[in-house]
Amino acid sequence: MRFEPNRTRERMKARMRRVELARRRPPNFAVRRAMLGVMLAAACLSVVAAAFHRQVLEHEFLRHEGEKRFLREREIAARRGMVTDRNGEPLAISTSMSTLWADPKLLADRRETLPALASALEVPPDDLAARLDAYVAQGRRFMYLRRRVEPHCAEAVRAVIDSHRLAGIGADAEYRRFYPGGEMFGQVVGFTNVDDIGQEGVELVFEDTLRADPGKRRVIQDGRGRVVEEVEQIKPPAHGEDVVLSLDRRLQFLAYRELKRAVTEHRAKSGTAVLLDVSTGEVLAMVNQPAFNPNAARSEPVENRRNRALTDVFEPGSTMKPLVVATALEAGVIDPRTPVNTTPGILRVGANRVRDIRNYGLLDATSVVTKSSNVGVVKIAHQMDRALLWQAYGQLGFGRITGVEFPGERSGFLPHYDGWSRFEHATLAFGYGLNVTSLQLAQAYAVIANDGVRLPVSLLRRDAVPPGERVFSAETARTVRAMMETVVSDQGTARRARIPGYRVGGKTGTAKKATARGYAAGKYQSVFAGMAPISQPRFVMVVMVDEPRGDSYYGGIVAAPAFAKVMQAALRLYNVPPDGPRAELLLAGLKRGDERGDEQ
Repeated sequence: MRFEPNRTRERMKARMRRVELARRRPPNFAVRRAMLGVMLAAACLSVVAAAFHRQVLEHEFLRHEGEKRFLREREIAARRGMVTDRNGEPLAISTSMSTLWADPKLLADRRETLPALASALEVPPDDLAARLDAYVAQGRRFMYLRRRVEPHCAEAVRAVIDSHRLAGIGADAEYRRFYPGGEMFGQVVGFTNVDDIGQEGVELVFEDTLRADPGKRRVIQDGRGRVVEEVEQIKPPAHGEDVVLSLDRRLQFLAYRELKRAVTEHRAKSGTAVLLDVSTGEVLAMVNQPAFNPNAARSEPVENRRNRALTDVFEPGSTMKPLVVATALEAGVIDPRTPVNTTPGILRVGANRVRDIRNYGLLDATSVVTKSSNVGVVKIAHQMDRALLWQAYGQLGFGRITGVEFPGERSGFLPHYDGWSRFEHATLAFGYGLNVTSLQLAQAYAVIANDGVRLPVSLLRRDAVPPGERVFSAETARTVRAMMETVVSDQGTARRARIPGYRVGGKTGTAKKATARGYAAGKYQSVFAGMAPISQPRFVMVVMVDEPRGDSYYGGIVAAPAFAKVMQAALRLYNVPPDGPRAELLLAGLKRGDERGDEQ
C-alpha cells in the first residue's frame, strides 16, 4: 500500500478548520435551558413523590412514630366530695393546686440549675440533689418535685424554667384538702393523705362516697414537657359526692370552747362532750380535748386524733341511777314516793359495803335521785331481778355500738347477768362494773327525753325520722324527767347546770378511775348528763372530764357548768320556747331583742 503524505496533511488541516469554526460558533442557550428545566422538573417531581409517599401512603406509620415521641396521656384531676355541716357550711373542701414533676435524666444534665430550682421549690438544695441522684441511679424517668404547692411557688418554678430554658419539667393540677373548722372538727371529720385518700374520721368512713375518680386525656407535648395541643379526652373525671353531717358548726364551736375551758380550768387529762337532737337522734355537736388541727403537718401525738366520744370508755357512775329508777318504775316495783331507808348511810352487801357520802336517813325514790344515794339505788335495784336490769341496760344501748359507723367505735362492756354476784348487782346500779362511751350515755338519756323511745343516733343529717324502739312507757319517762329536775334544784348535786328561763334535768356522776392495778387513788372521771327543756326535751348533752386535777372533781362542779353554757346557746339558736318559772319575762326579753335586731 502506498503512503500519501499530502492527502493526510489535507485531512488534518480540514479537521483543524472544523474545530476552529466550532469554537467561534455562539452557544445554544435554548437547549441548555431546556435541559436545565428538565432536570429541575425531575427533582421537583421526586420531592413531591416523596412527600406524597410519606404524607399519604405512610401517614399512619409516621404519625405513630411522632406520637411515640410527643404524645402523652395526662390525668384530669377530679375534685373530692365536700363535707359540710347540717346547714351547708364547709368542713372539708378541695382546692386546685399545682403538682410539679421532672424527668430525672434531663434534669441531671443541667445540675448547675439545681440551686435556683431548689430555691423556687422552697426545699434544701442537698435534698433535691440527693433525690435526683437516687432516681437517676434507678433509671427512672419521672419524679415529683413537690406536690400541691402554693401558686407563688409554681410561678417561681416557671420563672426558673424560662430563664434557664430547662426541659423535662412540668406541672399538673391536683386538689388539696382544706379543713375550715380546724381543731373543732378534727377528730370527727378526720383527714386525707397526700394521695387524697381518707385516713381518719368521716374522710375514712365515707371514702367510697367522697372519693374522686380522675379522668384521662391525650395531649401532644414539646421537648420541654409543655402541652402543645389537646388531642382527646379518654375518660371524663368523676367528682366525689358531698357528705352532709348532722353537726351544727355553731354548736360545735360553743361545745369546743366550753369543754376546752373546763379541761384547762381543772387541769384535766382529757374530755368529751356530745349534744343530741332528741326528736331525730342526730348528733349536733361532738368535741374532744385534746384536739388536733387536720390542716397542719402530722406531728401531733397519735392519741390526739381519737374521737374520744366514741373510742374511750369509762364507768358512768351515778349517771346510771335515773336509768335504774326508770326500770323499777316500769316494772311497778316502786313509784316516785316509795320510801327508801338509807340509814345509817352504809349498806353491807355480802363481804362488801356500799356507802353514801353521809347518812340521808329516810328518802323516797325521787330523793334517791336528788341526793344521789348509792344505798338507796342499791336497795331499789335489789328489788328487781338481775335479768330485768340487764335487759333494760341492753335496750338502752349499752354493750353494743351505736351504729354511727365511725372507725374505732367501742361497744363498751356490759357483763351478762348470769355472772353477776349480789355485790356486782349492786355496783352496776350506781355505775360501776360496766363501761360506756359518751355517745352511748347520751343515747340512753335521749330515751328518757323522747318519752321512752330509743332512736338510732346518726352523724349524718336526716330528712326523716327513722322508726324507734320503745324501752319505757311515756309515763315512766316523764316521771323520771321530773325526778332529774330535782337534781338541778337547791337540794340537788347539779345547781350549776341551771339555765335561766328553762326547766333543766340531769344527773351528775363522779366515778373513781379504773386502771390495770385497780381504782387509782385521787383519779376521777367527772360526768354530767342532762336534757332541756324538761316539759318537752329538745336536746340531750353529756359532758365527761377525765382526771380533773383541781381542788374540785365532782361532776356537778366540773362538768355541769359546760353543759349549762352550751345548752343555753342551743336552746336559743333553735328558738326553743322557755318553760321555766320566769318564761314569760324571758320570752318578752327575747322578743324585744328580736325587735331591736329588726330595727337595726
